[in-house]
Amino acid sequence: MPEKNLITGAQNTWCPGCGNFTLQFALRNAIKGLIADGVPLENIVLVTGIGCHAKMGDYLDINSFYSIHGRTIPVATGIKLANPDLTVLCCAGDGDAYAEGLDHLIFGAKRNTDITVIVHNNRVYGLTTGQYTPTSPLGFRGKSTPQGAPEEPFNPLILMLASGAGFVARSTSRKMPHLSGIIGQALRHKGFSYVDVLQICATYFNVSELYDRQGYELSDHDPSDFSAACAKAEEWDYNSDAPIAFGLFYQEEKTSFEERFSRHPASPGSRNEQIRAFLEMKR
Repeated sequence: MPEKNLITGAQNTWCPGCGNFTLQFALRNAIKGLIADGVPLENIVLVTGIGCHAKMGDYLDINSFYSIHGRTIPVATGIKLANPDLTVLCCAGDGDAYAEGLDHLIFGAKRNTDITVIVHNNRVYGLTTGQYTPTSPLGFRGKSTPQGAPEEPFNPLILMLASGAGFVARSTSRKMPHLSGIIGQALRHKGFSYVDVLQICATYFNVSELYDRQGYELSDHDPSDFSAACAKAEEWDYNSDAPIAFGLFYQEEKTSFEERFSRHPASPGSRNEQIRAFLEMKR
């Protein structure tokens, strides 16, 4: 694999101006940082779901796995359990993670699975041409809601903090260096890492000006302070004209799910023995 590039020769079919281009190169830069730290490229695995974001598996020249809609996290969890030495990351859309896959997102955080989840949150179903998602604003006019969406969006950062995620961050496709840095921190965190990326859908929901006007980078914020993280996360509700903070909201080092699994009293023996016993049980 060409470590100097990490971008495949596959024809790119994202719309011009799509925030996924920024995410692609931010991910590439963060992965190159891991490689520079000594992580073998073959030990990095990307899992994608269904949606525009999923093409990342075609465009990044790393080991990857296409899952079905909303199921990136259980697939990534299985890969990590089978080989804890791997660095496993998920790319998921806001529909993928916050609608079809919401239960898996919550339990990934609850269990503290040692994976990184990057949500391409363009707040619209772009691949299916413009339906509203759980983070679309109230009144969003799309293919399925021509009169305006009747639902308030929810705040996924608050949900992740309440679910026990040990790393909670937000960035934007409008800030490449910031996004690369946040993803790099997430990949190095031991335990469940969650990054909500406010990504631009240039075709169906282009709110570039809104993020540029309301966005600011966190400073003088202690990411070990849970109460402060909650207060910052509540500042913007994915609907209003309030300031939008970008940065690391919360970080806590905790025992990972994989560590607990490996020493569970019901699972004696080596990891390979545990896996073999599990497979025998399923026959």
